[in-house]
Amino acid sequence: MSRTLAPHGARPATGPVLSTTLNLPECRARGWVVVDSMVDGLAMGGTRMTPTVTEQELAGLARAMTHKLALVGLPIGGAKAGIAPDPGAVVERRAVMREFGRAAAPLLHGGVYLGCDQGTTYADRRQAFEAAGYDVTRRPGTTRLTVGWAELWDHMADITGFGVAVAVLGALRASGARTPQRVAIQGFGTVGRAVADHLAAHGHLVVAVADVLGTVEDQRGLPVAELTALTSGDGTIDRSRLPARVTVHGPGQAWLHVDADVLVLAASPAAVDEEAVPAVRARLVVEGGNLSCTEPARRLLREAGHTVLPDVVVNVGGAAATGCVLTGLAPSDLPLPKLSGWLRDWVAGRVARNCELVQELSASGSADPVAQLLGSRATPPGAAGSEAPSER
Repeated sequence: MSRTLAPHGARPATGPVLSTTLNLPECRARGWVVVDSMVDGLAMGGTRMTPTVTEQELAGLARAMTHKLALVGLPIGGAKAGIAPDPGAVVERRAVMREFGRAAAPLLHGGVYLGCDQGTTYADRRQAFEAAGYDVTRRPGTTRLTVGWAELWDHMADITGFGVAVAVLGALRASGARTPQRVAIQGFGTVGRAVADHLAAHGHLVVAVADVLGTVEDQRGLPVAELTALTSGDGTIDRSRLPARVTVHGPGQAWLHVDADVLVLAASPAAVDEEAVPAVRARLVVEGGNLSCTEPARRLLREAGHTVLPDVVVNVGGAAATGCVLTGLAPSDLPLPKLSGWLRDWVAGRVARNCELVQELSASGSADPVAQLLGSRATPPGAAGSEAPSER
């Protein structure tokens, strides 16, 4: 393990406080953990496993985590981990996660919580934690649970998508929409499927969904429950079993050109860049994934009259719910249904309020509503301010 660490008590001007390379030789993979900031001895973020993930990408994602947690008022710093299997390597997934867990054990036990992200699952996280000998529920100050950590998150699997849906519904109410709106979703993994389910349940039409193979579209509304049943765990839709009325587009950005009122981005970073902006037809663009739009694209979209809800405000459900438990903010000893309800209400309230503020700042002409919102709040080291959030 090699690392770069800022001096004790120092606040980095531009970089993370800690960037660690994990050696995973038995699995022919590279790994990193990047900690952007620490607050009260805690930092948190997901573990991303893709062939192309880099330390630089993780630094940007860790900074976004710092901002997400500050915006919802949780006293936790931001972090992110990544695993990049060597090209062509054939390794057992379980072995990769267990070796990652053993390598990351000192950080886990030292206050850096590493959950799930793109390319990893709750089962992967469980393997890593077991290999590290790490039980988050035993950390002093954590909410006391009546169920195991794994059971809680099996029950809360849709929480990030739920938060994204809350943001969409709030924005549509604010816009005065009274009829069912047409929604296009780029990415049909855990987040994209949950968004589709929640919006369909509120009467809106999911007219297009994109996965790694392309886009499926039906302007009359896709059958969301049926589509979900045809989708694998990695978010790939089985085209051979789609209803005949569904139009199938091949690889590319057909999702960008779909006639829709709402575009939810729930897959790759920089899905919408400056070149893509002129093709966006939806008036509401929601970043349900991490760094879904480039910063110049966000600015150009706003200038063109689109409403943009950024990832650090919208894609926060899983992190916020986890943070409520890690900090002991969530009530202890609640049965699972009541704890789930409490967490969902808390997430919904924070997401809705922050989206309202971003929209108000945008309407007032702010060029960077998130930066302005962060600047108005106390934020942890490594973020926009110099003090930890006081709201717990």
